Amino acid sequence: MAAPKTAHPGRTLIIFFAGVAILFGLVAIGGTWKPALGLDLQGGQRITLRAKDNNVKTEAMAEAAKIINQRVNGSGVSEASVSTQGNTNIVVSIPGESNQKLVDIVQRQARLGFRLIACSSSVPGACGGAAAPKPDKTTTGIVHDGLAWRAAPPQAWIDKFNAATCPPAAEPDENADAPTNPMVACSTPVKGQAPEKYLLSPAVLEGKELSSATAQQGGQNSIAWEVGLKFKSDGAKKFAQISKSLFTNGREQFAMVLDGSVLSAPRMDSPSLSKDASITGSFSHAEAMSLATSLKFGALPVAFESDPKNETIGPSLAGNQLDAGIWAGIVGLLLVMLYCLLYYRGLGFVVIASLLAAGITTYGMVLLLAGAGFTLSLPGIAGLIVAVGITADSFIVFFERIRDEMREGKSMRVAVEAGWVRARNTCLAADAVSLSAAVVLYIFAIDEVRGFAFTLGLSTVIDLAIFFWFTKPAVSWLGRFHFFSDGHKLSGLGTDTLGLDAAAIKGGAV
Repeated sequence: MAAPKTAHPGRTLIIFFAGVAILFGLVAIGGTWKPALGLDLQGGQRITLRAKDNNVKTEAMAEAAKIINQRVNGSGVSEASVSTQGNTNIVVSIPGESNQKLVDIVQRQARLGFRLIACSSSVPGACGGAAAPKPDKTTTGIVHDGLAWRAAPPQAWIDKFNAATCPPAAEPDENADAPTNPMVACSTPVKGQAPEKYLLSPAVLEGKELSSATAQQGGQNSIAWEVGLKFKSDGAKKFAQISKSLFTNGREQFAMVLDGSVLSAPRMDSPSLSKDASITGSFSHAEAMSLATSLKFGALPVAFESDPKNETIGPSLAGNQLDAGIWAGIVGLLLVMLYCLLYYRGLGFVVIASLLAAGITTYGMVLLLAGAGFTLSLPGIAGLIVAVGITADSFIVFFERIRDEMREGKSMRVAVEAGWVRARNTCLAADAVSLSAAVVLYIFAIDEVRGFAFTLGLSTVIDLAIFFWFTKPAVSWLGRFHFFSDGHKLSGLGTDTLGLDAAAIKGGAV
């Protein structure tokens, strides 16, 4: 019986190596060649927020910690630890170098409001004597009042606008950005640009009426980044009136104000008549993510002191302990390789090559994900080490299936294909169990365990890719050489390892 037709193993191997080359090409574009380490391995900063009130409810502190955790991880920081200490403190531990932006994100009280612009530094408007359009009859309620205020701001507020400076000369009052009050605000400082000064109406739309905000790319053929907004029902109605009025009046700007600072002042390029809207501009991915994070994770239910404690902390895992763990992993891996060489002989080199391919691919993925904020912690490293055993199990199942087929009298080329069909289903079932466990852990576990679950799941997926696109074609390719197909004693498929007579193998009885 002739050997069944199989896919070209050489072609599959070429495609695999091309995929690895593309992976490292993407890493080269990102410019990150070292994995980002977690707090336990490299240290970082610890920010302690203290509540102004000493009698804060436990539920309010827990909700504040949850929002802060979302803010920090929404900014691209992974493995951050957020915990409460009693009913007064929230402690945020963030891996990496000290970053003032993260401190600002953590302590931000996030009173968010959408306001109408009466005048600004670049467009004096009503402050310069120009008449703004009055609200039309289709606007109602708070939107109508805001448009009317913008059209004719009181002289007292015009004087405040003219006297104000950016950045402010003094710390603003805590209630300066109350939703019912007009305000003078400055744009968020940008390096190399002078801040813009605005005179703003009372809030016509509050952050609580915003359902979600996400960083996304534009249309189907666009690579530009934008921020997508989704409003709740009442918010959508108000925003429809605002957008229609500002668009009709010449695509005017409106301001999104967070804690007294103008986050963004986009123009109304089109009226929004649904719950969805988008903010476009020359955003980078990081800028779009930052704006979306600020808009999405709004007000904290607890007021904290304005000057949080910020300190640098060292790694919780001492250097000698980390070195000992790494050496233990290396020695264990070398022992696995040595055992495979002694037991599987020539086929053992396939195991070694597959483990090296899995290691290189995993390292490339860790580097690529580091650009998206992934940090490698000790639990994450444990997940990678556990996955080595899963990968080795796949090879053992496959090789033993090949040996079983050859004991039945099949030639190696036929045994490889027949054994592959039987081993493939077994390995798929085993990896499915590991992947399911990783997903469950990631969803329900705490942050530290989620690092373990993520790397375990990632390694399991990589194991499947190596098994299908490297190990199997590599064995099929080696089957074309007489060293393996004739059952040389050093191939791992000889008569001494199979327990058969030489004639049973060379003949290829099936």
